[in-house]
Amino acid sequence: MGVSAGHGAYRLFDGVGLFPVATLHTMQTRPRFELAQVNVAKPLGPPGSDVLAEFMAALAPINAVADAAPGFVWRLQTEAGDATAVPVFGSTEYMVNLSVWTDLESLGNFVFKSDHVEVMRRRRAWFAPMTEAYVALWWVPAGVRPTVADAEDRLLHLRELGPTPFAFTVRAPFPPPSATEEISADDDWLCPA
Repeated sequence: MGVSAGHGAYRLFDGVGLFPVATLHTMQTRPRFELAQVNVAKPLGPPGSDVLAEFMAALAPINAVADAAPGFVWRLQTEAGDATAVPVFGSTEYMVNLSVWTDLESLGNFVFKSDHVEVMRRRRAWFAPMTEAYVALWWVPAGVRPTVADAEDRLLHLRELGPTPFAFTVRAPFPPPSATEEISADDDWLCPA
């Protein structure tokens, strides 16, 4: 349905409303959902301790790699530029990483095919082994930024019920809502540690 209104043509978009025809292409090609990711870890010492010194030194450079990675959208951070002081599950006993990506492929390429891999290889030197799910993924509407409370809910759901569309893993992904095709993990995305 097209409408002419003074300064150009307008068209109904997806039953939502009238938009200038010139902007419709962008709206139709922009993803409607983005991929949220959370991971938590229990450090073997506080952020200023000797045991975490190498990790803390690597954090800013790895965050810069993430920020510049194709498909990166957002990450939780304080004024310090990271989230190491953000409480999760009501405690600062754990560290949280919460980010948003355009899609699973972009996240997977950063996690498993960038300099991030070297940090993952060393994680046992800095963090206690986890006995339950510590990484969860889920789809959020484009432009929505998840909260730590959202991330906690997703992790608890995954721990209790396993992968579902509400919370899933890299190895057992679900497509975004209303997607018409399945998605899968790249066979090259293996945990290096």
